[in-house]
Amino acid sequence: MPATLNSVAAAAGVSTSTASRALSGHPAVLPATRARVEAVAAALSYQPNRMASALRTRRTGLVGLVVNNLRTATLHTIADTLQCWAAEHDYQVLVCTTGGDPGREAAFLETVRAHHFDGVVVAGSGANTELVNRLVEEGRGVVTMNREVPGSLAPSVMSAYERAARLATEHLLARGHTRIATIEGPPEATSGRLHHAGFVAAMSDAGVPVRAGLVHRGPFSPDFGRQAAAAVLAERPTALLVSNQEASFGVLPVLSRSGVAIPAQLSVICTEDEPVYEAWSPPLTTVDNRAELLAQRAAALLLAQLTGAESDGPPRRAELVEPMLVERGSTAPCPAAGRPTRP
Repeated sequence: MPATLNSVAAAAGVSTSTASRALSGHPAVLPATRARVEAVAAALSYQPNRMASALRTRRTGLVGLVVNNLRTATLHTIADTLQCWAAEHDYQVLVCTTGGDPGREAAFLETVRAHHFDGVVVAGSGANTELVNRLVEEGRGVVTMNREVPGSLAPSVMSAYERAARLATEHLLARGHTRIATIEGPPEATSGRLHHAGFVAAMSDAGVPVRAGLVHRGPFSPDFGRQAAAAVLAERPTALLVSNQEASFGVLPVLSRSGVAIPAQLSVICTEDEPVYEAWSPPLTTVDNRAELLAQRAAALLLAQLTGAESDGPPRRAELVEPMLVERGSTAPCPAAGRPTRP
């Protein structure tokens, strides 16, 4: 039969309330008494009733993380960074992958409510505003990431997607490219919409028209990447910007098999970094979204709520993390011109 708090207290020769305080680290318990109770608890393999403790303290030590997937380095890094943060602050992180399905995300957020998680980081679909706000209103720590959640009361952290696409496009324009193709996320997604806006703005500022046949916008999937890459190659651009990270896993194999010389015939740049990008031949130029910093900022906002540092209510602000150009070997001056030109 599993040991109970009562049996630990009896074996240690203390009251049940003293045993409880000793095991919770209460400062009023003498060190010798605490040591005796902890030794008895270890000997009896006592496991505290977390649900009962949660009812008393209103703290479970649980934090949720919602992500669409763990295939990309961005989301993997966010999960890993939050796990490390949680270990340092005595929390456990439960990760839910949803495939971008708002229904699955909603089901997990209901679990967060039902099981009284202390907080949750939502790097998900951008939907479920009502559930997000209900958690905020109930006093849970909530941070949204990566996508806008319209009407959300929670603080958010997001990469500056529009700036990332601008940096990438300006990098190509500065090297004389005007036939620039793009493979982007869907327009209904925050990153897809803002990456496209940054690309269009940079082209407009340079006086270079955007050619509709060179712009491919679609789902976050390798299949879309393969289809878009084949269509791009048929149009013979001199440069390609891939701002759809999941699609890049389909784009790169198509480029490798095509026989197109990179960067001599086609310059390639991606937004968001991946370990495989540096190992590719040639190593890919990227605009790094700094995923670890994104997660660190989300953790700081969450901790402020969990510790009551935001005494006037949850912070209602959005933080943008500035991306960083990482130039490698996949971009070069346009082969059609020795200097920047305009059509």
